[in-house]
Amino acid sequence: MKRAHESPHHHPWRARLHRIIFEADTPGGKAFDVVLLWAILLSVGVVLVESMVSVRERFGTVLRAVEWGFTLLFTVEYGLRLISVRKPWRYAISFFGVVDLLAVLPTYVSLFVAGSQSLIVIRALRLLRVFRIFKLRGYVSEANVLLVALRMSRPKITVFLGSVLTLVIIMGALMYLIEGEENGFTSIPRGIYWAIVTLTTVGYGDIAPHTVLGQVLASVVMILGYSIIAIPTGIVSVELAQATRQAVTTRSCPSCSLEGHDADATYCKYCGEPLASGDEADA
Repeated sequence: MKRAHESPHHHPWRARLHRIIFEADTPGGKAFDVVLLWAILLSVGVVLVESMVSVRERFGTVLRAVEWGFTLLFTVEYGLRLISVRKPWRYAISFFGVVDLLAVLPTYVSLFVAGSQSLIVIRALRLLRVFRIFKLRGYVSEANVLLVALRMSRPKITVFLGSVLTLVIIMGALMYLIEGEENGFTSIPRGIYWAIVTLTTVGYGDIAPHTVLGQVLASVVMILGYSIIAIPTGIVSVELAQATRQAVTTRSCPSCSLEGHDADATYCKYCGEPLASGDEADA
């Protein structure tokens, strides 16, 4: 009886397909990704050109045919990505999985909703793969460090945002009580809006306190705003310092498709599935 974790892929062809599509260490993988990048650039260019009335009137039929060709190409590519991973749903709900899906949906939706094909410019987000595709090691490693730092900062940032949300609710309610409807603070949500604008130091100026007590409170909120801005920066900076101490690679997990694993890792740090080695993937 075969063990559950004997191999990240039970079929060698899936391992090879995964290595070509998700990684660029091999000539085949790099060629696949370079062709994909050019296809993305050209498809976005077609959408941009089609938005010009003069061009659309002359070449509209040709441009739509080209766009459908790109859509079918990306649809096949999306299907191959789902096939090449052990848990397709993990990839489907990941950032790039959602982006890849949104890259093909607008064209199909345009069959029922006119004008929705303009949303195809979402495909430009797929150009973020450029760092992985060309394997610019310095940029890739730095991008992975940044992603790791952001993931590690998430609990702290969540607590910070919760505290800020509580603060703006309290400040907005106080300003509503102090200023009242006669000075433009017609409701507590309106006061919260003012508190957010003031605390973030944006200061639209569309609503402002008129009483002395309200102006004192506004001054306190402004000073707090300058103090609070530095907090998330400090949190991420600390996590960045910790993340840079540990070398990471660009290997992609066959199950969840996430990168940023340690150089000597044998299991995915995010989902716990075994990582495929280079020899295993090429078998």
